[in-house]
Amino acid sequence: MNKIELLAPAGDLEKLKIAIVYGADAVYFGGEMFSLRAGAGNFSVEEMKEGVTFAHERGKKCYLTVNIFAHNEDIEPLGKYLNTIKDIGIDAFLVSDPGVFDLIREHDPDAVIHLSTQANMTNYKTAGFWYRMGVKRLVTARELTFEEIRLLRSHIPEDMELESFVHGAMCISYSGRCLLSNFMTERDANRGQCAHPCRWQYSLMEEKRPGEYYPIEEDDRGTYIMNSRDLCMIEHIPELIQAGICSAKIEGRMKSIYYVATVVHAYRQAIDAYYADPDNYEFNEEWLTELKKASHREFTTGFYFNQPTNLDQNYQTSAYNREYSFVGIVKSYDESTGYAIVEQRNKMTVGEEIEVFGPDISYFKQKVTEMYDFESGEAIESAPHPQEILRFKMDKPVKPDYILRKRITE
Repeated sequence: MNKIELLAPAGDLEKLKIAIVYGADAVYFGGEMFSLRAGAGNFSVEEMKEGVTFAHERGKKCYLTVNIFAHNEDIEPLGKYLNTIKDIGIDAFLVSDPGVFDLIREHDPDAVIHLSTQANMTNYKTAGFWYRMGVKRLVTARELTFEEIRLLRSHIPEDMELESFVHGAMCISYSGRCLLSNFMTERDANRGQCAHPCRWQYSLMEEKRPGEYYPIEEDDRGTYIMNSRDLCMIEHIPELIQAGICSAKIEGRMKSIYYVATVVHAYRQAIDAYYADPDNYEFNEEWLTELKKASHREFTTGFYFNQPTNLDQNYQTSAYNREYSFVGIVKSYDESTGYAIVEQRNKMTVGEEIEVFGPDISYFKQKVTEMYDFESGEAIESAPHPQEILRFKMDKPVKPDYILRKRITE
């Protein structure tokens, strides 16, 4: 049985490395141009080389998103860009525009191409067309149910792969191909500049009664008519695998390294547990609890089981649930002394309780008993400065890239 791939977002080089360390089989990322997440850190050519080398040394794959819908002025610079990166060793290009597809083929005839969800692939006839064009993998439209995915799988060649989103934000659009942002803010979502107007607060006003706002729901502040919950399929790993999906994709190139580590870690454990004993697999509620420790909206299964209803929308708030704060990351550890060198990311204070987790452990709790400024060696009570380097007493052994978090208190 081929194991389903766990595919993680990499908004920058640090997130790429964390995703792989925490268990991703592959990562997807964008360059500084021609990707649909212009607000992410994204990768320079040199960072791309470093990231691909890091991944390949660990037996992992790297997919480059080139999934904009190109305008005429994009064609020439895109060609030059493709020529610049053609020898880096990208494992596959993620594409939605047929013109971009052609350009990649011109510059690298042997390139592996995956069809982005932006291409709105919803049926097996379309899948067959792209297969004949040479596409290796299809990223299914978010609008497909399990039943449709199984039917799709049964009608396409065995060597054509299916990739599906399993976790993260859901666009209110057709497979992420949004027109609202362009219309309302002149920021083109299909060229990486989405303003996320689907998350804004809206009220209804009749044109002859300016200033009189009518609630669409019971909430007299207005409503969130397009504010989707976050997709979460961790409770349905067997169904994903049995539907013929070969790659489970996590959304989130704009998210933090803490988010990436937390989500990848949880899905890694769930997938490995299933393959260890498929017949006796049982879902562990702790995996879902861990996911909720990262920033998220309430969860939904999207279209997988049926058409989403109003229950899959957030009508009360567009805010994220943030129960924990990412406070530090371990850089090194001295077993003889029990001290770790920690790079601080949010404020920590002596006396606080923190949790520590890593790719090879669940987590443990401990009190912050001692902290020292790394440069001066002086004991400190609080670490308020971003990316301050600390010498930190640990209750248990830790490793580089273990993450420290604390519960947010009101």
